[in-house]
Amino acid sequence: MPLPSTAVDHVGVAVPDLDAAIAFYTQTLGGRLTHRETNQAQGVEEAMIAFGPVPGSAQVQLLAPLTPESTIARFIERNGPGLQQLALRVDDVVEAAAQARAAGIRTLYDEPRRGTAGSSINFLHPKDAGGVLVELVQPAPSPE
Repeated sequence: MPLPSTAVDHVGVAVPDLDAAIAFYTQTLGGRLTHRETNQAQGVEEAMIAFGPVPGSAQVQLLAPLTPESTIARFIERNGPGLQQLALRVDDVVEAAAQARAAGIRTLYDEPRRGTAGSSINFLHPKDAGGVLVELVQPAPSPE
C-alpha cells in the first residue's frame, strides 16, 4: 500500500550562508520569501521560498547550519551545498510513518518532531528510500 502523500511539499537545499541563498533564490531566480525561522532542535536556520502565484505549491526550503556539529553542517562538509531532501506532504505523519515501517522502511524518529512553521515531521531513512532523504510533513493546522 503506498504512503498517503498528497503533494510534494518542498525540496530542501543545504546552504552555508542563508542570507546569500535567499538573495539568489529571490533576486536571481524570482522566488519570494514566505517564511524564515531558527529551529534550534534541528540545528538550522531556514527559509521557505515560493515560486508562482498558487498558494500551497511546492517550495524550496533553504537550510543553513547553526553549528558545525549540526546535521546540515555535516551534510555540507560531506557533499557540499545542494539538494538535501525531498519532502512529501501528508495528512497524518504518525500514520504515514507507521505505514512506512510496516513496509520495512526505517524512519529516523520514533515519534514526529516539530518542523517548519509548527509542522509535524519525520524522515524515511535514505538507505531504504533509494538514496534520497524523504521527509514526511504534516502542515500545522490553519488558524481559524
